[in-house]
Amino acid sequence: MIKFVLDCLLLLPLLLVFILESLLKSFIPKKRKSVTGEIVLITGAGHGIGRLTAYEFAKLKSKLVLWDINKHGLEETAAECRKLGAQAHAFVVDCSNREDIYSSAKKVKTEVGDVSILVNNAGVVYTSDLFATQDPQIEKTFEVNVLAHFWTTKAFLPAMMRNNHGHIVTVASAAGHTTVPFLMAYCSSKFAAVGLHRFNPLNTWYSMPLAHLNFSLCRLCENSLGPTLEPEEVVSKLMKGVLTNQKMIFVPSSISAMTVVERIFPERFLAVLKRKINVRFDAVIGYKSKGE
Repeated sequence: MIKFVLDCLLLLPLLLVFILESLLKSFIPKKRKSVTGEIVLITGAGHGIGRLTAYEFAKLKSKLVLWDINKHGLEETAAECRKLGAQAHAFVVDCSNREDIYSSAKKVKTEVGDVSILVNNAGVVYTSDLFATQDPQIEKTFEVNVLAHFWTTKAFLPAMMRNNHGHIVTVASAAGHTTVPFLMAYCSSKFAAVGLHRFNPLNTWYSMPLAHLNFSLCRLCENSLGPTLEPEEVVSKLMKGVLTNQKMIFVPSSISAMTVVERIFPERFLAVLKRKINVRFDAVIGYKSKGE
């Protein structure tokens, strides 16, 4: 025990150096990278955040690969991207189906090329308590919100490694950092997605200049901390994070403070605080399957 404490004390100078480095970097404007010509795959691109993100990449002349289960919405997104001057390839994909993901990934590699920016955006949410949530709904929540991230990463990461170039974006949620009433399955799946992203296998297995972004998203959510966020504002923050290789973004930024508070304050106080904040979600985030 004493040896452990001494070893920790020896790390203090290093900690101070890194803190100073981080403070200095915060005052230096981050240079934006070019994504012109990059092959960008976005799941859940048929509407909402996925659609708006596709439009932003289209304006930057990226080559779009769009996935969604909703064919009509997908084709609308692709058509608008083409009007913006970008190439757009639409694939109807069920992100709750592993084999559909793998087979579609093979088609993308053959017909379009190696994906260099992967945006795992598709998501589904059911608003009910544990006993009112049907078993298939719980399964679908995990299949789309986290298991799909495993399958897409396994499908496209090898090419990024070979090319020594790539970027993986995880569109998670504030519910992946703090609990929300009547969203047990959703919160659990998003906690898993955040955990997967924090593991960051690129940095663990290889020392490569590949950037991971965990975009923590609180979309169409009401609370007493501030006004409801508009999708356009959220996507603007997302794009800034991608183009400047930021590791994690909280939207709204107050969610970041909430994650710290939960680790410090007593449980009874947290219960009162959450009632005061009164978070309410009123929309599906990023993905909506047929019949929902």
